[in-house]
Amino acid sequence: MQTAGIFSKRKNPDAVELAARVAAWLEEKGVGVVFEENLASELNCEGRPEAEIPSLVDMIIVLGGDGTLISVARAIGGFGTPILGVNLGSLGFLTEITRQELFDVLEQVLQERYTVSDRLMLEAVINRNDNVVNKYPVLNDVVINKGALARIIDMEVHVNDSYLTTFKADGLIISSPTGSTAYNMAAGGPIIYPGTDCFVITPICPHMLTNRPMIVPADSAIRIEVKFKDEDVVLTADGQVGMPLKGGDVVEVHRSTNRTRLILSPDKEYCEVLRAKLHWGER
Repeated sequence: MQTAGIFSKRKNPDAVELAARVAAWLEEKGVGVVFEENLASELNCEGRPEAEIPSLVDMIIVLGGDGTLISVARAIGGFGTPILGVNLGSLGFLTEITRQELFDVLEQVLQERYTVSDRLMLEAVINRNDNVVNKYPVLNDVVINKGALARIIDMEVHVNDSYLTTFKADGLIISSPTGSTAYNMAAGGPIIYPGTDCFVITPICPHMLTNRPMIVPADSAIRIEVKFKDEDVVLTADGQVGMPLKGGDVVEVHRSTNRTRLILSPDKEYCEVLRAKLHWGER
């Protein structure tokens, strides 16, 4: 391990203070440090744009919550640089390393005693009048959702050019295994074990008892045509970026060529995290 990049939750004084401590600790160990430019401005030092950092470092440290980690995962593209997520938020399902564990885990990483979880990512492509108007890389989920005053949406769904059904619902979630414990789970979808090569289609408040979540192989191509006229409907990627949709827009979702590689805590395993964070299986 020669160089590490550091990202943090923006405008979080605790994250900025911890970033300075982590950088000093790494430099004492002979590891170079590259700060993301917004964090660097908080520390009054030189930084680099986030898109440049993955090609310059051997590891990325993210100080914040799950939202910060997901944002970084989308930004770093296809470099495959492993990410160590440190939880400074409330839930911390993906950022499973605590502040108290951080330096012990870093010591093990420097000794190359760590495990990486390779996570499937999605890509959402929005077509309007046969033209691509936007693309989004996705770690958690792609969501098509109606606005507060919109009526139920009709969404015609094809899987690998085979007609599946027309969902009549408040919206639709296409989730990766990583995102299966997020909005998908809240909407009644299944929890998918990380590393499983599949994703899940989950309707939001469907207007039919027969509409249920469906798991499809990861090499599937999902095509969704939204059928409405003057409704307020939006697409979001990971709940962080997105755009309004128009009637007749076609959303295509497929596996991305990019992967997110997460450095795991040496002291926790996935089912333990489920029990601790989500109280899974409790009576």
